[in-house]
Amino acid sequence: MTKLLVRRILSGLVILFAVSILVFLTTKALPGDAAQAILGREATPARLAAVRSQLHLDQSPVMQYLAWLKGILTGQLGSSFATGESIASLITPRMMNSLVLMGISAAIATPVAIVLGTWSALRRDRAADHLTSMVTLVLASMPEFVVGILLVLLLSTGVFHLLPAVFVAKRPGPIWVDPSQLVLPTLTLVLAVGPYIVRMMRATMVEVLESQYVLQARLKGLPERVVLWRHAIPNAIGPVAQVIALQLAWLAGGVVIVEFLFRFPGIGFALVDAVNNRDILVVQDISLLIAAVYIVVNLAADVVALAANPRVRTAAR
Repeated sequence: MTKLLVRRILSGLVILFAVSILVFLTTKALPGDAAQAILGREATPARLAAVRSQLHLDQSPVMQYLAWLKGILTGQLGSSFATGESIASLITPRMMNSLVLMGISAAIATPVAIVLGTWSALRRDRAADHLTSMVTLVLASMPEFVVGILLVLLLSTGVFHLLPAVFVAKRPGPIWVDPSQLVLPTLTLVLAVGPYIVRMMRATMVEVLESQYVLQARLKGLPERVVLWRHAIPNAIGPVAQVIALQLAWLAGGVVIVEFLFRFPGIGFALVDAVNNRDILVVQDISLLIAAVYIVVNLAADVVALAANPRVRTAAR
């Protein structure tokens, strides 16, 4: 496991380095003059020259990349040209808000999906199983912004008027001071990631319940509850852990659309704002941060899969 973990960390660093190059080249490929887009048409030549110098636009692309990478590695992220605020102080609170939103969504979606998938597998080919499969298939095929809009129409502006349609900070403090504003974005993310976990858990549990060791446990006369919790579920969690991790890693990118839809003050909304303002440094730093979160979550998934699945752990030695 140690060797595998080291290999995963090294490969993650290589991937992150490749992503940094891709992010840099993508922002460089944007049309127009970045300094002109930041300052507007009324900017004087002196101010344009000062901005180009601060963004290292007067240097070669290689030197620009190295300067940006040096700032990332040393923690000197620079300042936002849109607000004048340091990028670190701009990103930190929004990242915490996003982590809270993703954490709540994951804490709800994962156990509910595992239980629902197990329940569906135990009722294989019955009406409840067919209904669960149909509903999860429909939800899995719908983009998250469509799910969010439907929830707004259902719970905010159309059928019912129970929850705020967008996030509005009524008073200073953490985002959870008004829990009602977290319901719609959280529910949207839960419905976006949950169906995949339910379907995978059902398929894995069906296979496990037909295995020889489960059949032998039942022939020994063990109670069904013991068979499920001691033999079936532990062996089903291993393969499902990879799917759970992929869905949780998707949250790092999918949260951008959901936050923009509900105007949630997170890292995704800050990224959209930075793109609209042509705030290049902020776009680069947030994009790299999201990629880093994705890689870390996938690394955690590998560790969980090895710990939960004895067959995988044995094969990895």
